[in-house]
Amino acid sequence: MAVAFVSGATGFLGRHLIQALRAEEWQVIALCRPDTDTSALQQPGVEWVAADLGAWKNVRDVMPPRADVVLHAAYNTSLWQGDAEEQTRLNVFGTRNMVRAALETRARRFIHVSSILAYGLHSGTITEETPSRASRCTINLVRSMAQSERELRRGLRHGLPGLILNPANMLGPHDFSAWGRIAQLIQQRRIVAAPAGGGSFCHVTAVADAGVRAATQGRVGHNYLLGGVDLTYVALLNLLGRGLGRSTLSKPLPSGLLKGYARTQELILPLLRKKPDITRDMIEILSAHTYCKSRKAVKELAYQPAPLQQMIDDTVDWLRVSRR
Repeated sequence: MAVAFVSGATGFLGRHLIQALRAEEWQVIALCRPDTDTSALQQPGVEWVAADLGAWKNVRDVMPPRADVVLHAAYNTSLWQGDAEEQTRLNVFGTRNMVRAALETRARRFIHVSSILAYGLHSGTITEETPSRASRCTINLVRSMAQSERELRRGLRHGLPGLILNPANMLGPHDFSAWGRIAQLIQQRRIVAAPAGGGSFCHVTAVADAGVRAATQGRVGHNYLLGGVDLTYVALLNLLGRGLGRSTLSKPLPSGLLKGYARTQELILPLLRKKPDITRDMIEILSAHTYCKSRKAVKELAYQPAPLQQMIDDTVDWLRVSRR
């Protein structure tokens, strides 16, 4: 039985990767943080191991020898500068440790799940050949995703058979930090507006399926953009609000106004030992128009983008159940 080692296994994408791997009868070794309770996630064919990704020896000790595929899907997606140090530790140094461990254990394939943000913020449609602007971006999440890809490419130069998946905005169940968190804020009537940006959206299960196929079909050294439906962020908020029975603004608000509100949150909430729900970095990303083409992934990984309504329904249905 083929063996897959999955980091970020309790996260949004990680859970779906395990489900997709088990559907194809892979044996899964799932990596989680040392303080994680995995009792509710136990299932046949999945072995749970714990390690701090930022500690090289921890990662080396739990990675199996000659894994058929290492799926690295652990990353910090915070858009608050207060999390920047921990974000860099996980996204950059965690990837470095995973790459180094995979080289030492002679993994047969390494799939680094990055993000479309590794290309930086653009004002149009990008492809895999688009030069990255991430190094010039002031947002730590954007820079750290690009830096993590550089760690993977350093591994390639040392013989690691790796490739990169770059999902766009993912929607679906078990998302507690990105668009799922925004949906929660809509449900709680704590967010009703967005600036005039837009992006590509994909279903998390389609990304997970592409990840499994990349283990055998992806080309070493290549990036694969995973998008699907292009949409403005205001339109998405309206669709989520409609599904949750909540009102949202049908027109965008000026980004300057929203950044002013975000700045107030960033100044006040940390004094109360709370993280801000809305940050200036979030508003900057939501003000950009970054879309992508998925033709390469469709052709080479049999990537199948999901319809928009399915993405909305699956996100809303999960949120309703999880809040009961």
